[in-house]
Amino acid sequence: MGRVRIGMAQMPVVFGKTEENLKTMESFLRKAEGRADLIVFPECCDLGWGNVDAPGLCHEIPGKTSLAYCGLARKYHIWMAAGITEKSGDKTYNAALLISEEGEIILHHRKINVLTGVEDVYEIGSRLEAADTPFGRLALDICADNAENSMVIGEAFGRMGADILLSPSAWGVSPDRDLKKDIYGMEWYRPYSKLSEKYEMAIVGVSSVGFLENGPWGGWRVIGNSIAYNGKGEVVKVLSCGEYAEEFCVVEIETIPHSRKGTALAEYLAGRE
Repeated sequence: MGRVRIGMAQMPVVFGKTEENLKTMESFLRKAEGRADLIVFPECCDLGWGNVDAPGLCHEIPGKTSLAYCGLARKYHIWMAAGITEKSGDKTYNAALLISEEGEIILHHRKINVLTGVEDVYEIGSRLEAADTPFGRLALDICADNAENSMVIGEAFGRMGADILLSPSAWGVSPDRDLKKDIYGMEWYRPYSKLSEKYEMAIVGVSSVGFLENGPWGGWRVIGNSIAYNGKGEVVKVLSCGEYAEEFCVVEIETIPHSRKGTALAEYLAGRE
Protein backbone atom coordinates (compact mmCIF):
# COMPACT_ATOMS: atom_id res chain seq x y z
CA MET A 1 0.00 0.00 0.00
CA GLY A 2 1.05 3.58 -0.61
CA ARG A 3 0.13 6.89 0.94
CA VAL A 4 -0.51 10.18 -0.82
CA ARG A 5 -1.29 13.57 0.68
CA ILE A 6 -4.00 15.26 -1.36
CA GLY A 7 -4.87 18.93 -1.04
CA MET A 8 -8.54 19.82 -1.50
CA ALA A 9 -8.77 23.39 -2.82
CA GLN A 10 -12.36 24.52 -2.34
CA MET A 11 -11.92 27.90 -4.00
CA PRO A 12 -14.19 30.67 -5.30
CA VAL A 13 -14.27 30.85 -9.10
CA VAL A 14 -15.22 34.18 -10.68
CA PHE A 15 -17.00 34.01 -14.03
CA GLY A 16 -14.86 35.14 -16.95
CA LYS A 17 -11.89 36.29 -14.83
CA THR A 18 -9.10 33.87 -15.70
CA GLU A 19 -6.25 35.98 -14.32
CA GLU A 20 -8.07 36.51 -11.04
CA ASN A 21 -8.81 32.81 -10.77
CA LEU A 22 -5.18 31.93 -11.49
CA LYS A 23 -4.13 34.17 -8.61
CA THR A 24 -6.59 32.36 -6.35
CA MET A 25 -5.22 29.00 -7.47
CA GLU A 26 -1.71 30.18 -6.66
CA SER A 27 -2.81 31.23 -3.17
CA PHE A 28 -4.03 27.68 -2.57
CA LEU A 29 -0.80 26.25 -3.95
CA ARG A 30 1.11 28.29 -1.39
CA LYS A 31 -0.99 26.66 1.32
CA ALA A 32 -0.30 23.23 -0.15
CA GLU A 33 3.45 23.71 -0.61
CA GLY A 34 5.33 21.21 1.53
CA ARG A 35 2.08 19.76 2.89
CA ALA A 36 0.56 17.95 -0.09
CA ASP A 37 1.87 15.72 -2.87
CA LEU A 38 -1.06 16.51 -5.12
CA ILE A 39 -3.74 19.20 -5.14
CA VAL A 40 -7.24 19.03 -6.64
CA PHE A 41 -8.96 22.19 -7.87
CA PRO A 42 -12.60 22.58 -8.97
CA GLU A 43 -14.30 22.31 -12.34
CA CYS A 44 -13.79 25.13 -14.90
CA CYS A 45 -11.36 26.98 -12.61
CA ASP A 46 -10.57 29.44 -15.35
CA LEU A 47 -13.96 30.79 -16.42
CA GLY A 48 -16.64 29.24 -14.23
CA TRP A 49 -18.92 26.29 -14.95
CA GLY A 50 -21.86 26.89 -17.30
CA ASN A 51 -20.53 30.25 -18.43
CA VAL A 52 -22.21 30.96 -21.77
CA ASP A 53 -19.43 33.43 -22.63
CA ALA A 54 -16.76 30.74 -22.22
CA PRO A 55 -16.54 29.71 -25.91
CA GLY A 56 -15.27 33.18 -26.76
CA LEU A 57 -12.82 33.34 -23.86
CA CYS A 58 -11.18 29.91 -23.63
CA HIS A 59 -8.02 28.59 -25.27
CA GLU A 60 -6.72 25.41 -26.86
CA ILE A 61 -4.71 22.80 -24.93
CA PRO A 62 -1.81 23.40 -24.94
CA GLY A 63 -2.49 27.11 -24.88
CA LYS A 64 -2.41 30.19 -22.70
CA THR A 65 -4.42 28.88 -19.74
CA SER A 66 -3.11 25.32 -19.68
CA LEU A 67 0.45 26.61 -19.90
CA ALA A 68 -0.28 28.82 -16.89
CA TYR A 69 -1.54 25.76 -15.00
CA CYS A 70 1.61 23.85 -15.92
CA GLY A 71 3.74 26.74 -14.78
CA LEU A 72 2.04 26.78 -11.37
CA ALA A 73 2.53 23.04 -10.89
CA ARG A 74 6.20 23.42 -11.80
CA LYS A 75 6.70 26.51 -9.62
CA TYR A 76 5.32 24.83 -6.51
CA HIS A 77 6.63 21.38 -7.40
CA ILE A 78 3.28 19.68 -6.84
CA TRP A 79 1.02 17.44 -8.89
CA MET A 80 -2.18 19.22 -9.83
CA ALA A 81 -5.65 18.22 -11.07
CA ALA A 82 -7.79 21.13 -12.24
CA GLY A 83 -10.79 21.91 -14.40
CA ILE A 84 -10.30 24.08 -17.48
CA THR A 85 -12.42 25.29 -20.40
CA GLU A 86 -10.97 24.10 -23.70
CA LYS A 87 -11.29 25.44 -27.22
CA SER A 88 -10.80 22.84 -29.98
CA GLY A 89 -11.55 24.17 -33.45
CA ASP A 90 -15.14 25.40 -33.35
CA LYS A 91 -15.96 23.29 -30.28
CA THR A 92 -15.72 24.00 -26.56
CA TYR A 93 -15.13 21.35 -23.91
CA ASN A 94 -15.45 21.23 -20.15
CA ALA A 95 -12.07 19.62 -19.53
CA ALA A 96 -9.71 18.70 -16.71
CA LEU A 97 -5.95 18.18 -16.58
CA LEU A 98 -3.66 16.12 -14.39
CA ILE A 99 -0.27 17.83 -14.38
CA SER A 100 2.96 16.49 -12.91
CA GLU A 101 5.19 18.38 -10.51
CA GLU A 102 7.42 19.17 -13.46
CA GLY A 103 4.59 20.82 -15.38
CA GLU A 104 3.84 17.98 -17.81
CA ILE A 105 0.24 17.18 -18.76
CA ILE A 106 -0.30 13.53 -17.82
CA LEU A 107 -4.09 13.20 -18.29
CA HIS A 108 -6.53 15.29 -20.33
CA HIS A 109 -10.22 14.50 -19.77
CA ARG A 110 -13.25 16.01 -21.47
CA LYS A 111 -16.49 15.76 -19.50
CA ILE A 112 -18.94 13.19 -20.81
CA ASN A 113 -22.04 13.53 -18.62
CA VAL A 114 -22.71 17.16 -19.61
CA LEU A 115 -25.72 18.52 -17.72
CA THR A 116 -28.97 19.52 -19.37
CA GLY A 117 -28.97 23.21 -20.13
CA VAL A 118 -25.32 23.62 -21.10
CA GLU A 119 -25.24 21.34 -24.13
CA ASP A 120 -24.95 24.45 -26.28
CA VAL A 121 -21.82 25.48 -24.36
CA TYR A 122 -19.89 22.21 -24.07
CA GLU A 123 -19.39 19.29 -26.43
CA ILE A 124 -19.37 15.72 -25.12
CA GLY A 125 -16.03 14.04 -24.41
CA SER A 126 -15.15 10.72 -26.04
CA ARG A 127 -12.23 9.19 -24.11
CA LEU A 128 -11.37 7.66 -20.75
CA GLU A 129 -7.80 7.11 -19.58
CA ALA A 130 -5.88 6.38 -16.39
CA ALA A 131 -2.17 6.95 -15.76
CA ASP A 132 0.47 5.27 -13.63
CA THR A 133 2.14 7.80 -11.31
CA PRO A 134 4.33 7.77 -8.19
CA PHE A 135 1.08 7.65 -6.21
CA GLY A 136 -0.42 4.67 -8.00
CA ARG A 137 -2.77 4.57 -10.95
CA LEU A 138 -4.75 7.82 -11.12
CA ALA A 139 -7.94 8.52 -13.05
CA LEU A 140 -9.54 11.87 -13.80
CA ASP A 141 -13.12 12.86 -14.55
CA ILE A 142 -15.43 15.80 -13.86
CA CYS A 143 -18.33 16.33 -11.47
CA ALA A 144 -21.50 14.74 -12.96
CA ASP A 145 -19.39 12.07 -14.65
CA ASN A 146 -19.74 10.45 -11.20
CA ALA A 147 -23.46 11.07 -10.76
CA GLU A 148 -25.51 8.02 -9.88
CA ASN A 149 -27.02 8.06 -13.38
CA SER A 150 -23.52 7.96 -14.90
CA MET A 151 -21.65 5.47 -12.73
CA VAL A 152 -20.60 3.53 -15.83
CA ILE A 153 -17.74 6.05 -16.15
CA GLY A 154 -16.44 5.36 -12.64
CA GLU A 155 -17.00 1.66 -13.24
CA ALA A 156 -14.72 1.85 -16.27
CA PHE A 157 -11.98 3.48 -14.20
CA GLY A 158 -12.44 0.79 -11.56
CA ARG A 159 -12.00 -1.90 -14.21
CA MET A 160 -8.82 -0.09 -15.34
CA GLY A 161 -7.43 -0.60 -11.85
CA ALA A 162 -7.45 3.04 -10.79
CA ASP A 163 -6.25 3.53 -7.22
CA ILE A 164 -7.57 7.08 -6.94
CA LEU A 165 -10.21 8.91 -8.96
CA LEU A 166 -9.87 12.71 -8.94
CA SER A 167 -12.94 14.76 -9.81
CA PRO A 168 -12.90 18.56 -10.19
CA SER A 169 -16.51 19.67 -9.58
CA ALA A 170 -18.95 22.58 -9.28
CA TRP A 171 -21.79 21.49 -7.02
CA GLY A 172 -24.68 23.91 -7.35
CA VAL A 173 -28.03 24.31 -5.61
CA SER A 174 -31.06 26.42 -6.44
CA PRO A 175 -31.37 29.84 -4.78
CA ASP A 176 -34.31 28.69 -2.64
CA ARG A 177 -32.78 25.46 -1.31
CA ASP A 178 -32.53 25.52 2.48
CA LEU A 179 -29.28 23.68 3.19
CA LYS A 180 -30.16 23.33 6.87
CA LYS A 181 -33.34 21.42 6.11
CA ASP A 182 -32.37 19.85 2.79
CA ILE A 183 -28.77 18.82 3.49
CA TYR A 184 -26.53 18.57 0.45
CA GLY A 185 -24.28 15.59 -0.24
CA MET A 186 -26.36 12.47 -0.74
CA GLU A 187 -26.13 13.14 -4.48
CA TRP A 188 -22.46 12.14 -4.17
CA TYR A 189 -22.28 9.91 -1.08
CA ARG A 190 -24.24 7.20 -2.88
CA PRO A 191 -22.14 6.88 -6.06
CA TYR A 192 -18.84 7.60 -4.30
CA SER A 193 -19.41 4.95 -1.65
CA LYS A 194 -20.53 2.34 -4.17
CA LEU A 195 -17.61 2.90 -6.52
CA SER A 196 -14.94 3.20 -3.83
CA GLU A 197 -15.99 0.06 -1.96
CA LYS A 198 -16.63 -2.00 -5.08
CA TYR A 199 -13.32 -1.25 -6.77
CA GLU A 200 -11.10 -0.38 -3.77
CA MET A 201 -10.72 3.01 -5.41
CA ALA A 202 -10.37 6.23 -3.44
CA ILE A 203 -12.35 9.20 -4.80
CA VAL A 204 -11.70 12.89 -4.21
CA GLY A 205 -14.26 15.38 -5.51
CA VAL A 206 -13.53 19.08 -5.02
CA SER A 207 -16.14 21.74 -5.71
CA SER A 208 -15.85 25.48 -6.11
CA VAL A 209 -17.89 28.01 -4.14
CA GLY A 210 -19.67 31.16 -5.27
CA PHE A 211 -22.42 31.87 -7.77
CA LEU A 212 -23.31 30.89 -11.34
CA GLU A 213 -23.59 34.26 -13.03
CA ASN A 214 -25.30 33.56 -16.35
CA GLY A 215 -26.90 30.93 -18.55
CA PRO A 216 -29.73 28.51 -17.72
CA TRP A 217 -28.26 27.87 -14.27
CA GLY A 218 -27.67 31.55 -13.55
CA GLY A 219 -28.46 32.52 -9.97
CA TRP A 220 -27.65 29.09 -8.55
CA ARG A 221 -25.20 28.91 -5.66
CA VAL A 222 -22.08 26.75 -5.82
CA ILE A 223 -21.64 25.39 -2.33
CA GLY A 224 -18.44 23.40 -1.89
CA ASN A 225 -19.12 20.41 0.39
CA SER A 226 -16.12 18.70 -1.25
CA ILE A 227 -15.86 15.00 -0.41
CA ALA A 228 -13.02 12.46 -0.12
CA TYR A 229 -13.50 8.70 0.17
CA ASN A 230 -10.91 6.03 0.83
CA GLY A 231 -10.82 2.74 -1.05
CA LYS A 232 -13.05 1.01 1.48
CA GLY A 233 -16.25 2.92 0.82
CA GLU A 234 -15.63 5.19 3.82
CA VAL A 235 -15.76 8.99 4.03
CA VAL A 236 -12.37 10.49 4.85
CA LYS A 237 -13.31 14.17 4.75
CA VAL A 238 -16.19 16.50 3.92
CA LEU A 239 -15.43 20.21 3.63
CA SER A 240 -17.76 22.99 4.70
CA CYS A 241 -20.92 23.81 2.76
CA GLY A 242 -22.09 27.18 1.48
CA GLU A 243 -21.49 29.69 -1.28
CA TYR A 244 -18.84 31.47 0.81
CA ALA A 245 -17.25 28.31 2.24
CA GLU A 246 -13.74 28.79 0.86
CA GLU A 247 -11.51 26.13 2.44
CA PHE A 248 -8.28 24.20 2.06
CA CYS A 249 -7.59 20.82 3.59
CA VAL A 250 -5.01 18.05 3.16
CA VAL A 251 -6.23 14.47 3.39
CA GLU A 252 -4.03 11.39 3.49
CA ILE A 253 -5.17 8.55 1.27
CA GLU A 254 -3.81 5.04 1.60
CA THR A 255 -4.13 3.08 -1.63
CA ILE A 256 -5.16 -0.56 -1.57
CA PRO A 257 -3.41 -3.15 -3.79
CA HIS A 258 -5.81 -4.69 -6.31
CA SER A 259 -5.76 -8.46 -6.07
CA ARG A 260 -8.01 -9.02 -9.09
CA LYS A 261 -8.16 -7.65 -12.60
CA GLY A 262 -9.66 -8.43 -15.96
CA THR A 263 -12.07 -11.35 -16.08
CA ALA A 264 -11.09 -12.43 -12.56
CA LEU A 265 -12.40 -9.08 -11.29
CA ALA A 266 -15.55 -9.36 -13.41
CA GLU A 267 -16.27 -12.84 -12.07
CA TYR A 268 -15.67 -11.69 -8.49
CA LEU A 269 -18.02 -8.73 -8.90
CA ALA A 270 -20.68 -10.91 -10.52
CA GLY A 271 -20.50 -13.26 -7.55
CA ARG A 272 -21.28 -10.38 -5.18
CA GLU A 273 -24.47 -9.34 -6.93
